[in-house]
Amino acid sequence: MTEHLTEHTPAPAASGPEPMATVTFLHPAPVTVPPMPAEPPTVGPDDRTVVLETARIILDKPTVPAPVVGRVEKVDLDDFDADAPLIPAWMHSAEGWAAWAGVFYRARRRDFRRWVRRQPTQRGHVRQFGRGTRRTHEWVVGFEGVRVQSAAHTAHVLTREAKLAARHARFTPRILGTKKELAMKASEKATKAAEEAVLLHKKAKKDRNRARNLRAGVAYGPPLAAIGGGYVMAGGLGLTAGLLSTFAGGAFVGRKPYDEEADWTSDWRSLGDGDRMTAPMLDQSFRAAKVIGSEESLGVVQMPMLDARGAWTAVLDLPPGVPAKKAIRATDELAAAFGVEEAQVSLAKRGRAGRVELYVSRDLPFTDKAAPGPLLALESAADFWGRISIGPDVRGIHQSISVVERSGLIGGEPGAGKSASGNTILLAAALDPRVILWLADGKGGGDLEPFEHLCERYEGDADPEAFSAILDELLAEMKARYALLKKLGKRKVTEELANKHPELRQLLLWVDELMLYTTDDEHGKKITRKLRNLVSRGRAAGIITFCATQKPGSDVVDTSLRDLLSIRWALRCTTPEASDTILGKGAAASGYSAKTIQSEMRGAGLLWAEGTNPTMVRADYYTDDQVTDLIERATEWRRAAGTLPSGPVTLAEQLLKLGDGDAAILAHLLDVFHHDIPDMTADWLPGQVLLDYLKGQGLAVTAERLGALVVRTDEEKAKRPWGEKGSRLSGYPLARVEATITARFGLTA
Repeated sequence: MTEHLTEHTPAPAASGPEPMATVTFLHPAPVTVPPMPAEPPTVGPDDRTVVLETARIILDKPTVPAPVVGRVEKVDLDDFDADAPLIPAWMHSAEGWAAWAGVFYRARRRDFRRWVRRQPTQRGHVRQFGRGTRRTHEWVVGFEGVRVQSAAHTAHVLTREAKLAARHARFTPRILGTKKELAMKASEKATKAAEEAVLLHKKAKKDRNRARNLRAGVAYGPPLAAIGGGYVMAGGLGLTAGLLSTFAGGAFVGRKPYDEEADWTSDWRSLGDGDRMTAPMLDQSFRAAKVIGSEESLGVVQMPMLDARGAWTAVLDLPPGVPAKKAIRATDELAAAFGVEEAQVSLAKRGRAGRVELYVSRDLPFTDKAAPGPLLALESAADFWGRISIGPDVRGIHQSISVVERSGLIGGEPGAGKSASGNTILLAAALDPRVILWLADGKGGGDLEPFEHLCERYEGDADPEAFSAILDELLAEMKARYALLKKLGKRKVTEELANKHPELRQLLLWVDELMLYTTDDEHGKKITRKLRNLVSRGRAAGIITFCATQKPGSDVVDTSLRDLLSIRWALRCTTPEASDTILGKGAAASGYSAKTIQSEMRGAGLLWAEGTNPTMVRADYYTDDQVTDLIERATEWRRAAGTLPSGPVTLAEQLLKLGDGDAAILAHLLDVFHHDIPDMTADWLPGQVLLDYLKGQGLAVTAERLGALVVRTDEEKAKRPWGEKGSRLSGYPLARVEATITARFGLTA
């Protein structure tokens, strides 16, 4: 190290003692310092003057760098020692250790500064602990409070209504008689409902407290145990350790800020985004759908709450002057406001014109696997006079209908589940041995073929002419029933009357794919007219008519016929107009359109059977194997009851029932034509073969009597070859035998 002296300009001598020169130490490269002068300077006798003069001499002489002795090698601190390859070179020098310590120190210092800067932000540990504490508290509190509030509100409303009913009953004079009695019954009913609501409120509070206590023990127990145990075992140090561990746990729970979880500052709340249904959300959604005005609000009768299926339900009172049908018509707009599909929102009038029940399912309904139908659990015959199970609605409540003295129409586009839906009614009718089945399959696809052996009449060839003939028979049957009712002095068929008189049993006419029959050029109008006559007059006679079609258009289902069908079931349709063809004109405009049914919701439809509005229902589903099993049960029960149709009666059996001798001969003649070839019919047989067969049956018939009974023409008497030898014999053609039967007895095959 070389010392350089820098001289400052001295002050004048007259001003006092001369100050010392300022010395600055620099660290340049190594230089050679000139030698000190051998002789003292001649200027001034004092030491101060000597120092200044010496410094001046040194500064005046130039300095040169010291010569380098030898060669200095540069050391690579990142290199490794050859003898100890795992030890870096910097560990062999003090400079290396100093450099490493400096890097570590600077890194730790930067981390500390970063941590200090982060503490006032949302990611600071104090903020994290605060969020963790708040989240833990919210988890402990849970959502049971919503149920308690709803139960309390319901109990309050019902208690108030019970008080009003009791007051009305108390001030109703006894002289009014019936009104006093009705008022007392209404008061008792309201009081009972209020008591049940109060008990439900108490139970909800008890359940809430139990759940909160359990969660509080899970959330707050470990921190308290850590703090208390640390203090007992280690005193203040243990207490500090317990507090630090609790702080660390809370900070870990709250490490994620709220703004990354959900935008709670947003003005718009959506159920589709997972938000809770609240009264402000309902007001905002109904205003957005323009059901209520910007300054109006809803009256919450039942607070929004989650049911067991995870769906939101609430009962609301609309502002005065706003009818429930206005809200029902705005179902699409409300679904958009809630951020869900139209099929997830269900609105229904509840008790009064301005009160609605809102139901919003969490997922698209009717997309899960259908549960087994209730008919599979039957151990005895069904009761078609009672209520028939149809299927669950969007709330999971099973719906059933009564078809007594009613008729129905089922419609929807292909693939909507019409056949599976119709099975719920067909199978219920088949499992009741008292019901007479008349089926017509206009599709000709075999959907109704498994029921054929259970039917008194069956048309499976999609033949409009044959179906028209069946309707003629049914109209005659209806006329005969009314004649019997008139004779018995009754106005309509009842269950007791049908049990006494088997000819008055319920009769179900099921027409599948009505379009093929009603659109036929020759028979379509006649069929529509006959069906209209049958539907309008046959209900009191115990005749129930159900029609199903895949193309519900006005040209298929005439309005004069549709208006008589009291049960309507609209499955998925492509247009609102098609839906209105089934449900009636204006149903889609009122918010009931089968077009809103999604393709995933197979078997679901709007059922309008009872009440003032249609209900979304999915039909009970039965697989092909289950349908086969149920039909086998129906066959056994009908056979045991003696109502299983015996099938078509052959012409030979009809002849034997006449009890006539010639009819018996002709019946055996028909048998011999089928005797040798069971599956086929011989067109001609020799007379001797016929006589031998009749003799074997115990009938002494001569050739003359047979010839007189079956009169042949000369051409039919001509001999034909017969047998292996080809002998030519005279015989009888089958056509001549059948013609004789028709001419003599009026019977046909």
